[in-house]
Amino acid sequence: MTTTEPTATPVTMPRIGDPAPAFTATTTQGDISFPGDYEGRWVILFSHPADFTPVCTSEFMTFATMEEQFNAYGVDLVGLSIDGLYSHIAWLRTIKEKISFRDMSDVEVTFPLIEDISMEVATKYGMVMPGESATQAVRAVFVIDPKGIIRTIIYYPLSLGRNFDELLRVVVGLRTADEFGVALPADWRPGERVIVPTAGSCGTAKDRMESDDEDLHCEDWFFCTTSLAEDEITSRLRSS
Repeated sequence: MTTTEPTATPVTMPRIGDPAPAFTATTTQGDISFPGDYEGRWVILFSHPADFTPVCTSEFMTFATMEEQFNAYGVDLVGLSIDGLYSHIAWLRTIKEKISFRDMSDVEVTFPLIEDISMEVATKYGMVMPGESATQAVRAVFVIDPKGIIRTIIYYPLSLGRNFDELLRVVVGLRTADEFGVALPADWRPGERVIVPTAGSCGTAKDRMESDDEDLHCEDWFFCTTSLAEDEITSRLRSS
């Protein structure tokens, strides 16, 4: 007699360009309806493995410390873990009252942290990876635009904390690409040269090689860059 090994349940997750899966949830800042409550705003929806864990604590302190920087670019933060509301509240209180890390202390987390004991939201977003843990969400990051469309997905394992400078760079980069109709090269930072036009418009790039734009520099017909001042980016993005 032969036995059949049980088939693992496949992990489903939305993709870049998909509408963000909708849900309602209880959070540390009250009930939310997502993404409807955030229409017109950019959102970083992120998961962490568990409350009262050291890597997650360092991440929440960093997110809270940088929240004003994200907000300045029209970006809201929403966190999630497979823990209950009272655990969230107790953990965030402990962070504020007891934890110091690097130059951060007395840190108050004011953005919502979703209670997801049922794992409903984590399942919808594919935040649980059985190969990593069947009971904890990995460090997933979803960047969602004002129309509720997923624009970026980043996943980290349980053992590795996120790079928050990169998360801010991602949202500023996405907004810059949308606002100015450009593409951004590797390791781009605001103030550095940008690629024109957006990727795939080769004919237009060829036309621009022959233009009188003195600031345009073309390595070849498919690779043209121009300058875009950091203060112009900041002014445009922070006023919109």
